[in-house]
Amino acid sequence: MATVTPDAPPADAPVQQAPVRRTAVRKRLVPYWLLLPGILWLLVFFAAPLVYQASTSVQTGSLEEGFKVTWHLQTYGDALSEYYPQFLRSVLYAATATVLCLLLGYPLAYLIAFRAGRWRNLLMVLVIAPFFTSFLIRTLAWKTILSDGGPVVGALGSLHVLDVTGYLEITAGQRVLATPLAVVCGLTYNFLPFMILPLYTSLERIDGRLHEAAGDLYARPVTTFRKVTFPLSMPGVVAGTLLTFIPASGDYINAELLGSTDQKMIGNVIQSQFLRVLDYPTAAALSFILMAAILAMVTVYIRKSGTEDLV
Repeated sequence: MATVTPDAPPADAPVQQAPVRRTAVRKRLVPYWLLLPGILWLLVFFAAPLVYQASTSVQTGSLEEGFKVTWHLQTYGDALSEYYPQFLRSVLYAATATVLCLLLGYPLAYLIAFRAGRWRNLLMVLVIAPFFTSFLIRTLAWKTILSDGGPVVGALGSLHVLDVTGYLEITAGQRVLATPLAVVCGLTYNFLPFMILPLYTSLERIDGRLHEAAGDLYARPVTTFRKVTFPLSMPGVVAGTLLTFIPASGDYINAELLGSTDQKMIGNVIQSQFLRVLDYPTAAALSFILMAAILAMVTVYIRKSGTEDLV
């Protein structure tokens, strides 16, 4: 009886499979090649300066004699003990400005997302328009707006608002400039678009039929907002507060132009240590302490908010 043997594979089968494997490998490597420019950018302009600053923070010496790495970690303790009031003030001012941005930005973002209609694009342009002007010029404009003889201060004085703010120690007499209120107003104005844009993006994605369904279930508008709109907009709230609080806590322009020596923030101290005092180790240590504090607060905030999808 003849035995049947299976057909032998073609002689050119390995030759055909090799190009297929190479093509598959190339396809798998394409995303990594696309990420390469961004990775190189981060390495050159973020990681390398960060390592250099870390080495600077543990140096000792002077500008005349030169600085050497001696692993002097006491610089961190000395910087924190000496400048902790500026740290606390920075957190307080940034948190206050963030809350004000949320209170002002949420209604505007809600209006643009659900009620603006054909005016939506115009309103979005008006929100983004301040970015076409220099940050410094915008802050100087607030110095003019809040000037002692200006109409804003006059109106606040006539309404006795300054009496209340003076009692709360956020203004001084009939002055608004060189007070905590002026610094917080500058921070709120300059970082308000960073709050509105994520809020609008999050609200615009909400399906309008959910509001209709809530109405069909006899939910009042307040209940609909509390049970439907606000929970679904939480990614925008979290993203907006982070985009506002993080840069505001390290800002020094508003405190420099709108405040006095009593309103200096930690950014002013770092800028002064780097460019005036020329105490590079202390300035680098303060920068790392600020970065670590912000990172810790942001981590706790994200976990407490229960929002992981920041889109």
